[in-house]
Amino acid sequence: MVGKVIEVPAAPAASQEKFNGAAGRAFVAALPRRVAGFLDRWRLRVDGPAMHGVCAPALPVVREDRTPAVLKLQLLDEESAGEPLALRVWDGAGAVRLLEHDEPTGTLLLERLDAARPLTGLPDTREAALVVAGLPARLTSVPAPAGTRRLGDIARGMLERAPGLLGRLPDGDERRLLVDCAAAVREVVAEPGDRLLHWDLHYDNVLAGGREPWLAIDPKPLAGDVGFELFPALVNRFDAGEVVPRFAAMTGTLALDRDRARAWTLGRVLQNALWDLSDGRPLSPEQLWIGRALRA
Repeated sequence: MVGKVIEVPAAPAASQEKFNGAAGRAFVAALPRRVAGFLDRWRLRVDGPAMHGVCAPALPVVREDRTPAVLKLQLLDEESAGEPLALRVWDGAGAVRLLEHDEPTGTLLLERLDAARPLTGLPDTREAALVVAGLPARLTSVPAPAGTRRLGDIARGMLERAPGLLGRLPDGDERRLLVDCAAAVREVVAEPGDRLLHWDLHYDNVLAGGREPWLAIDPKPLAGDVGFELFPALVNRFDAGEVVPRFAAMTGTLALDRDRARAWTLGRVLQNALWDLSDGRPLSPEQLWIGRALRA
């Protein structure tokens, strides 16, 4: 019966195959047995069909004391390894609460939020951006713990890779824009900050909660400048006319130095462009628009 405990959703199974190859296939194949083991170990009862993000399936469960929770199963890597560390530091203040953690596998037991009510569903996108800005005001109030990946290292790596990769761009305007993005990063790279960042704070990673209206999920923790947190709220639910107003609203809510926040947001544009170029993908028009809007 172990094999019937969970039916792995097709989307995360396909993502594991795409991004992790043989390791991803092995992870998916082992999921039914892994789920059965954690249901027994943590005394959980399945409480509905499996859910999922891009790569990680999650199973609604109920604990022995009847508390609803979510069992999150993921392939352990550099990003997922940092998630429980950040969640412990935040301890539910602005983020989902961590209930249990298995370090060898990266399996998490989390408080259950309302997966049917992500911030994406809030009709007013500027209001949604202010919600996103309000969360980092709390999440970044603490320094990142030892062992967290550091924005300074990532930024220096980008600047080292940029000349070679940008040379592949046939479009001169796009190349000049990204050269300007790299120049903006050089202005701030010597002071990358030390705050505990979420790094992936877009609207689908904010869910309605019972104890608080909105809580962040799925952090990819990073130690750095708060200005590096703003880009996802600009590119998701993209609206060309809203880029500058959203940016202004978020920097105002967070009381950020706008020049520094602009530089780190251009750094995110550069980072995504370098990923696209490395993988042979066309550059995102939305990301380029954000770069042009904030470069001016």
